[in-house]
Amino acid sequence: MAYQALYRVWRSQRFDDVVGQKAITQTLKNAIVQKKTSHAYLFTGPRGTGKTSAAKIFAKAINCKHSVDGEPCNECETCIAITEGRLNDVIEIDAASNNGVEEIRDIRDKAKYAPTQAEYKVYIIDEVHMLSTGAFNALLKTLEEPPQNVIFILATTEPHKIPLTIISRTQRFDFKRIGTQDIVDHMAYILKQINVAFEEQALYVIGRAAEGGMRDALSILDQTISFSDEKVTLTDAMQVTGSLTYEMMDQYISSCTAGDVEKALETLESILGSGKEARRFLEDLLLYCRDLLMFQQAPKLLAEKVGNLTDQFKELAGQTNAEKIYQMIQILSETQNDIRFTNNANIYLEVATVKLAKSVKPAMMTNETAPQAATEDISALQQQIEQLQKELIDLKKNGVAAKEAEPVKTTRATSSKSTLRIPTEMVYKVLNEATKDHLMNVKNVWDDLLQMMSVTQRAMLKASEPVAAGPKGLVVAFEYEIVCGRAMEDEELQLALHNNLSRLANYAPEMVCITKESWPKLRQSFISQNKDLGNEQATNEQDAASESTHLLTDEEELPQEVNNQVVDEAIAIFGSELVEVIND
Repeated sequence: MAYQALYRVWRSQRFDDVVGQKAITQTLKNAIVQKKTSHAYLFTGPRGTGKTSAAKIFAKAINCKHSVDGEPCNECETCIAITEGRLNDVIEIDAASNNGVEEIRDIRDKAKYAPTQAEYKVYIIDEVHMLSTGAFNALLKTLEEPPQNVIFILATTEPHKIPLTIISRTQRFDFKRIGTQDIVDHMAYILKQINVAFEEQALYVIGRAAEGGMRDALSILDQTISFSDEKVTLTDAMQVTGSLTYEMMDQYISSCTAGDVEKALETLESILGSGKEARRFLEDLLLYCRDLLMFQQAPKLLAEKVGNLTDQFKELAGQTNAEKIYQMIQILSETQNDIRFTNNANIYLEVATVKLAKSVKPAMMTNETAPQAATEDISALQQQIEQLQKELIDLKKNGVAAKEAEPVKTTRATSSKSTLRIPTEMVYKVLNEATKDHLMNVKNVWDDLLQMMSVTQRAMLKASEPVAAGPKGLVVAFEYEIVCGRAMEDEELQLALHNNLSRLANYAPEMVCITKESWPKLRQSFISQNKDLGNEQATNEQDAASESTHLLTDEEELPQEVNNQVVDEAIAIFGSELVEVIND
């Protein structure tokens, strides 16, 4: 038999075999067991995350007469026929090449006939977003009033291109990117089954290059096995993926953070000379900078994704401040955009290298400004004292007024005041409608939301947290002022947060950015301004009645019932765990 690619041989045949989608597979299994299946499903998510595989498993499980706990037996004639693609009642259609009205009308007409070999007739339409407007309209009536014993499963990587009228008539399941550790574990299992030796670190390189897609990971693994000599090694994986080793990136970033332009350029020339592709090089650098940030905030989480970390990487993460890393990410992102439409990518990389190495100097100068200015102040004062002492001696000797000492100019170190304008009115507008339920809803999906963002967006949001939420707005507090300012101006970030929250929590607020330093003052100011509100404006009064009933206030004569209203309102907005009640 001809050789088959790994991703075909090891395609999932049971729900439990689908990697990284436990919530979805468990829901589908329960629906089959309880006989509560829908007539139409929509499977969305990135490529290679198991959408089509799950659809075929579902078709087998619902038609299998020996199904156990919602899983197909994979041994009966029906299961084998569906696996081999020869069962007439399970029809798999590629919408990219069958996207016309006539094809969909043909499906609609044939769907009226009862299944002949199985209990249910299942239509799996892959890449459904490629259908034309007319084809969607032709499909709409069938989805609205489907024939008995007919199930439609629509799969797509771009759900935003599907009309809302179609989406509203289906049960939607969003397949997420598969975690690097899950991909590594699955590849390790496959290699052990086929008796191929491997280095664990090589699998981490392949897993990261796959960007959350199992099919991509197995395709790269297939290439690496063909390239290697009886063992999948780290070097082989690097060659096949075009990735950089951590040691190479350690050396490059260390030179940049040290401000050594010449050494950084030499390292860049060496990396490009070894055949590394410019765009892949930039992606690896962005991931490396992301890893530096993650190691500072969550070292255990990074170790699970990357595997072994070099000592130089750990040392670099400890020595480089977060704002410097944000600055590097910004330069790399701009360079990535610049080289998209050029044939001279190396020139942009060299310019970016100089920027990275030079950008460290202003930060170093800022740190040295204060002691340097203080030294100048002391020297100036010493000179002034010496001059005054000389004049005093002359005055005593001659009994005449000494020449007035000329004022000595002194330089003082002044700290630059914040120029970031906090949108107080917008914050108050959110707080007027804020509830604890909205805030907890966002916090529950915050980690999943970060995984759905781009590398740069995730880096910006990593040092932030949601602090208040209402029906139309979300207040996000950033740890660093510079990141907060960039987030305010980044329309793509705000749009991505808006869209992804809509998918995760059916909640699409407008993001209001503030600094963590300003948040306590804004919260206290809002509570103070609203302490005289009537009972009709207090929310969740009954739930908050059992909480603490005193709030710190400058007006000691404030009536007890008004105090209670303020506390109730604060708890309703921020939650009891965020409200501190102090008896004055």
